[in-house]
Amino acid sequence: MLNRILLPLILLVLQLPLHAQESPKPVEWTFTGSNSSGTPEIILKAKIAPGWKLYSITATDEQPNTRIVADSSWAAQMGTPVETGKLENQPEPLFENDRIPYFQNELEIRIPLQNLSGQQLLKGSINYMALKGEEIIGPEEVPFRFELEADGSLAVATLKTVDGTQGIIKRAAIQLDQPAADCGGTGLVKEGEGGLLNIFVLGFLGGLIALFTPCVFPMIPLTVSFFTKKSQDRKKGIGNAMLYGFFIFLIYLLLSAPFHFLDTLNPEILNNISTNVWLNILFFVIFVVFALSFFGLFEITLPSSISNSVDSKTGVGGSVGIFFMALTLALVSFSCTGPILGSLLAGSLSSNGGAMQLTAGMGGFGLALALPFALFALFPNWLNAIPKSGGWLTTVKVVLGFVELALAIKFLSNADLVMHWGILKREVFFGIWIVIGLVTSLYLFGLIRFPHEGPAKKLGTTRKVFGTLFALFTLYLIPGLTNTPYANLKLLSGFPPPLTYSVYHHEETIIVNDYEKALKLSKELNKPLLIDFTGWACVNCRRMEENVWPDANVKALMEKFILVSLYVDDRKLLPDAEQFIYTNEKGVQKEIKTIGDKFVTFQTENFKNASQPWYVILSPEEKLMNNPVGYTPDKQAYADWLQCGLNAFEKK
Repeated sequence: MLNRILLPLILLVLQLPLHAQESPKPVEWTFTGSNSSGTPEIILKAKIAPGWKLYSITATDEQPNTRIVADSSWAAQMGTPVETGKLENQPEPLFENDRIPYFQNELEIRIPLQNLSGQQLLKGSINYMALKGEEIIGPEEVPFRFELEADGSLAVATLKTVDGTQGIIKRAAIQLDQPAADCGGTGLVKEGEGGLLNIFVLGFLGGLIALFTPCVFPMIPLTVSFFTKKSQDRKKGIGNAMLYGFFIFLIYLLLSAPFHFLDTLNPEILNNISTNVWLNILFFVIFVVFALSFFGLFEITLPSSISNSVDSKTGVGGSVGIFFMALTLALVSFSCTGPILGSLLAGSLSSNGGAMQLTAGMGGFGLALALPFALFALFPNWLNAIPKSGGWLTTVKVVLGFVELALAIKFLSNADLVMHWGILKREVFFGIWIVIGLVTSLYLFGLIRFPHEGPAKKLGTTRKVFGTLFALFTLYLIPGLTNTPYANLKLLSGFPPPLTYSVYHHEETIIVNDYEKALKLSKELNKPLLIDFTGWACVNCRRMEENVWPDANVKALMEKFILVSLYVDDRKLLPDAEQFIYTNEKGVQKEIKTIGDKFVTFQTENFKNASQPWYVILSPEEKLMNNPVGYTPDKQAYADWLQCGLNAFEKK
């Protein structure tokens, strides 16, 4: 039963709907208000592209359909919607010849309203699905807004920003290709080799950890022996084992391919995935479930039908059979590798929001799993040196359970930060980790045991060493509970909540989420503007704030700027008067409802970049002083970039 719940949830991550389309949409909607019949009505008109079918609101919930969704603030009474157009009802082969009502060419939906008094703004959306041949889109969400006029009629709301225009997003003065000084970054997305290498190494370490789990470790000598003994000569056996290892590497590498597709369609999509509140809560729940599985409460496996189907193809000869053997290993070891891969998936997506990080991490993970099969095939005598399977593998699995529990807290913290719930302040976060670290140490020293473990045995040296390491790490966390300079635990920079998200009071010296206020102050004081595109769940942003910004040289330079931090993952709703629908240069519409919506769109539209941190220096006239830069852990390099921007400002 648990498998049936978990697997669809995991697959859901890979099937999030994409709302941004660069090509013309098959259905174009226009909205009007009417009071001609004496009853206020909102009218939704659809122009349907040739060959497309737009499904009716009368279709059932189990069928492709169109639905009108009112915002939670909607207090008026909505009457029964009336569709006008040529309604057709034909068997649809894609849906088992089910008869699903649809429209072609055009459709008009009229919705009568009552009890409008006291409500000036009506917000909602139409969620539709459309089909052409075997191509289906949706559910696509198109927002609409109406306001009540003085005469009682309804009109499409003209939404404005704070300054009365939509200029808050696209600023004409900002010219990315015309910086005053040619220093800093390129102004375009460019992943540093060092960053990808670091993620590759982390993935490789994750793969090494996965090797020492009960699902994978016993397979190494069995598989290597199978290849070397089954083959007619040793050379062919070595070749087959190495090909087996290559296929393992390839399979994990291919898992990242869909995310490159997502990244290409919409540069903001991966950032939205990584900071999505419900997705982070989903990761939290999944990691807790994985931890409980590692503790021996139950076993998580992929459905046996999948692994049996793949395993049945391993008998095919040649490279195809070897490929399916590698795929079988990936499937049957899922209960051990799944949590580690989940950490890698979530960590890579939230590091910078790009797909290359995930590919690098998956490549490192797959390489670590593949290497032993190739190396032991080349040097079979090494098999005698590796430890035998036994109870120590259970210990490894339990310790990984505690690690998964700690990682689960991180995902809950991400959701807490972007929603400002205040339930996991920095000190609370460390308090939970201290408890987990203490319990892990007690377990490794044999003071805590789990029911599924065998009889107690004498503790080995390795177990004592790891118990000591966990105990030392727990002691290192304790200053994080205090309101002292020692609370900045630099080894963990970026992972816990920021220093300002604390149970203690901290003075804010940075303008937060108010670009117009910062720009006004920049003009009044004639100081350059330093924009910090950041995120509550951004690890590298915290590293910069806690490790680079406090440097004496950097701090002195930053005091010469007006600093504004714009949080692109802030899910706090904007006031109604500041919400609007933005249309970019390609004609794609996007509803700006939250603080994060506004500033991530501001970043992508003006700087062609959706990663964080991202730093920009502007003059009070919004002229670009030098090229923007991203994560810059080298203090001197960051100071040089700041100085270059200052020099350009002073020369202008």
